[in-house]
Amino acid sequence: MILMNKRVLITGACGSVGSALVQRLLDEGFTVCAFDQSEDGLFKLDQEFNDRSDQLRLFLGDVRDRERLELAMEEVNTVFHCAALKHVYLSEYNPFEAMQTNIIGTHNVIQASVSADVERVVLTSSDKSVNPTSTMGATKLLGERLFTAANNYAGSHKTRFASVRFGNVLNSNGSVLQIFKRQLNKELPLTITSTDMTRFFLSMSQAVDLCIDASKRMVGGEIFVKNMGSCNIMSLAKAVSGSGQFQFTEIGHKPGEKLYEELVTESEAPRTAIDGNTYIVLSDMVDMLSDELRSEYAVYDDLPRLTDPLRSDESLLSETEVVSMLRAADLLI
Repeated sequence: MILMNKRVLITGACGSVGSALVQRLLDEGFTVCAFDQSEDGLFKLDQEFNDRSDQLRLFLGDVRDRERLELAMEEVNTVFHCAALKHVYLSEYNPFEAMQTNIIGTHNVIQASVSADVERVVLTSSDKSVNPTSTMGATKLLGERLFTAANNYAGSHKTRFASVRFGNVLNSNGSVLQIFKRQLNKELPLTITSTDMTRFFLSMSQAVDLCIDASKRMVGGEIFVKNMGSCNIMSLAKAVSGSGQFQFTEIGHKPGEKLYEELVTESEAPRTAIDGNTYIVLSDMVDMLSDELRSEYAVYDDLPRLTDPLRSDESLLSETEVVSMLRAADLLI
């Protein structure tokens, strides 16, 4: 687990989840190494937390640069790998760039973590990695598989790897909620790709909680998933607009988009342990792990298993529940 007074490194520290992790871990007293390729983003982090300069270390660098990662990871105990190209539409038109960051960059994080003898490394992934239909989803799927296999690659090193799998994080950069709010402020019709589209949603606080919980309890090779609500895009639009009637334009699917997302596949469900509001997809490579890791997987033996896959078009939140979800995340006035 994360130990107090230890150094934690966050790649993609200037992004939505990365910056929220920076704040939470600073608040809890950790020394945080913020790693990002955005000079402006790091400057803004420095300004925001200038009263905690003794805790915050700023590393300008790109996950495509393994040597830079290795320097940043010196004396680091835990790594949260949040750096990624995440926009489906942009990745479809820039697939080689998505590969360089989401696949090669992830491979570099694995190699640098092992070289630096980091203890725990957590990858932030996406429900778009499940049965992917997009370039971004495919790169995230391979990122998960790399992290699972990295527990074998680490060999005698103490480094262990696990992933967390998010749905749509409410109000994150470029999210549909931000798009809707911007359109409402300009009194424009809301743009809806399809009235039948459904998505999983979780708050930023829940996303950060999941990352930290995974780092504390991981054995190695698991994928941690929050039990999160799903809703129809029209219910979300209605909740944000605050009225029963709102103007919208149906614009059709963008390349790579799906009508619904999945959190756990049919093949993953039988090996997905249920622990309260958390699903833990156990590695399908357990037999290839070390004897020590295999024995530690016994902590999951007595937990119940999923019997069905998890899809966003099933068990939808009601319109009232969608409003409650947004209010709980302080996203409605």
